[in-house]
Amino acid sequence: MIADRRAAQVRGTQTLVDQMGWMLRRPEIVAIEVGWRWLFGVPFLLVCWARLQHVLGLLTLEDSGLHNIDVQNPWIAAAQLSRAFARYEPLIAHELKWLVPIAALAWIVISGLGRSLAFYRMDPRLKFRPASMMMLQTVWLALFGGVCAGWFLSVGRAAQAHFPASGEPDLIGFAIWLIFLSLAFFTVWALLGWIVSVAPVLMLFEKRTPLAALGEGLRLGKTFTSELVEIGMVMGIVNLALMILAMVLSAAPLPFSDQLGGDALHMVWAGAVVFYLIAHDYFQLVRLKCFIRFWMIFRGEAGL
Repeated sequence: MIADRRAAQVRGTQTLVDQMGWMLRRPEIVAIEVGWRWLFGVPFLLVCWARLQHVLGLLTLEDSGLHNIDVQNPWIAAAQLSRAFARYEPLIAHELKWLVPIAALAWIVISGLGRSLAFYRMDPRLKFRPASMMMLQTVWLALFGGVCAGWFLSVGRAAQAHFPASGEPDLIGFAIWLIFLSLAFFTVWALLGWIVSVAPVLMLFEKRTPLAALGEGLRLGKTFTSELVEIGMVMGIVNLALMILAMVLSAAPLPFSDQLGGDALHMVWAGAVVFYLIAHDYFQLVRLKCFIRFWMIFRGEAGL
C-alpha cells in the first residue's frame, strides 16, 4: 500500500498547483490565517510607530543629521546614514529590550491559536491543540530569529569593514556583500525552515508531542525530505516574486504622480502592501496543505 502511494506521488511543484486551487475554494481558511496575523501585526506596528516617535523626540532628525542626507552622492549619503545609525542605536536597543519579549509572547499565543484553528478547518478530524502549537511556534520563532540575527550581525561586520571611520566608504563592496549575505541566509532559511514547518503536521496527524514531532521531522527519509525542501525553495522564490510584484505595483503610477496627486499614490502603495501581505499568508497555507498532502502519500497509514 505504501509503495502504491509513493508510486502515485507527483512532483512538489505539481502538488503546489493543486493545493492552490484547493485553498482558493476555501476562503474561510485563508481568512483565519490573515485574521490572526493582522490581529498581531496591526497593534504591533502601532506600538512600533509610537515608540519610534518617542525616539525621534529624544533625538530629532535634525540632531542626527538625517534631515540633510546628500541624495546626489551615495558615498557621502552612506557615511551620513552610518553616523546617524550609530547615534540612534542605543536608543533603539533600549526600546527593543522590552518590546521584543512582549511581541514574541503575543505572537506565540496568537499564532498558536490561529494556526490550530486553520488546521482544524483543513481537517475537522484533527484535535484542537493550541498549547502544543504554541510550543512549536516558539521553536519556529527562535529559529527564524536566529537566522535574522545571523544576517544582521554578518551585515554589520561587512559594514564595519567597508565603512571605516576615516576614509572613503566602499559602497560597491558593501553592496556586493549585502546581496551575497542576504541570498545566503535566505537559502539557509528555505533549507531549514521546513523542519519546524512540517512539525505541526506530524504532531496533529500522528498524535505526537511537540518535541517528538520536531525529532521525527529529521527522520522522514530522503524522498519525503526532498519534496519538503523543494516546496520550501519554491515558496521562497514565490515570496521573492511577490515582493517584486508589489514593488512594481508601487512604482507603476510614479510617471503619473503629477496627475494623480500624493493621496492617490499613498493609496496605491497601501494597496500594494496589503496585496503582498494577503498573498504571502495565502501561500503559507498552501505550503502547509502541500505538507499534509505529502504526509498522506508517504506516511498516511501511521496517522488517522
